[in-house]
Amino acid sequence: MAERAHGRPATPTTSRVEPDEWDPRDARGGTWDAVLFPGVDMREATVSGATFSDCTFRDVRFNASVFRDVAFTNCTFVGCTLFDVRFEACKLVGALFDGCELGLVTVEGGDWSLVGLPGADLRRTSFRGVRMREADLAGARLDGAAVRDTDLSGALTHGTSFRGTDLRGSDLASIDPVRSDLTDALIDPEQAMTIAAALGMRFA
Repeated sequence: MAERAHGRPATPTTSRVEPDEWDPRDARGGTWDAVLFPGVDMREATVSGATFSDCTFRDVRFNASVFRDVAFTNCTFVGCTLFDVRFEACKLVGALFDGCELGLVTVEGGDWSLVGLPGADLRRTSFRGVRMREADLAGARLDGAAVRDTDLSGALTHGTSFRGTDLRGSDLASIDPVRSDLTDALIDPEQAMTIAAALGMRFA
């Protein structure tokens, strides 16, 4: 089981929603607190305005779903499948993804601060205008991904691969260019100065 940053444990769930009890139409604007969702099918769902706090999603399929203005605060995703999923202005502060498959995930805006994605395969993802302060990306693979105009301040990036990643406009001050792989990453001139300074270079 992957751990959240700083070793914060997941909140125990107090109730559960079985697969045959779930109807995505009920999720719009709904609220769930410390609920376990085991094996629930959320494929092709469109959910807006819902709030999930301290919930655990285990072996849930999210494929082809869209979430708009949805909060997954301190939620835990274990063994879930997220393919062709879109998050718009969502809040995933403190969420943890453990052993999940993430492909063609698109994130537009929102707050993903303190999110845990250690070792995640994020090669076919897109993050634009997202707040990812102190996110745990240690050992994650973002090769060829787009991480544009994103706040990565305080992010953990030891062993992270950014090979060919489009990082333009993002805050790279916390990225250690020695302990992460930035080969062929696309950056702008201001970011190049940030990376050079992190390498101990001086400007004449």
